[in-house]
Amino acid sequence: MAIQSRNKRKIDFSTASMSDLVFLLLIFFMLTSTLVSPNAIKLLLPTSSSKTMARQTTTIYINDKYQYFVNENRVMQNQLEDRIRVNIADQGEASIVLRSDQSVPVQYVVNVIDAVNNINKRYNTKHKVILATKPK
Repeated sequence: MAIQSRNKRKIDFSTASMSDLVFLLLIFFMLTSTLVSPNAIKLLLPTSSSKTMARQTTTIYINDKYQYFVNENRVMQNQLEDRIRVNIADQGEASIVLRSDQSVPVQYVVNVIDAVNNINKRYNTKHKVILATKPK
């Protein structure tokens, strides 16, 4: 004689609460990732009240030790023009964002602008240099 219990066990599993948890975690990580500073090279940018938005193609950094970086790769001043040209070679109009420390003399900024202008003259392109600032 087989004895059967009145309460049967259910084997199914509800994933509704699990999907809510996953979406909450996704929202949390999306919000916190936007708060992370995109600059890997620490700079004190000059302040400005003007606001110019452009799609950046290449980023050039000049740190407080007067070292040049093209897309976070260190470059000597005499190699600057060649490295910029390699990064924007396939584009006729590119925006180069220049992030310079506020203590850097203007001559270092002008060196980058001259390099981009030489590329524009030599290859008949219209690349722009935008100086990045932090808001007041």
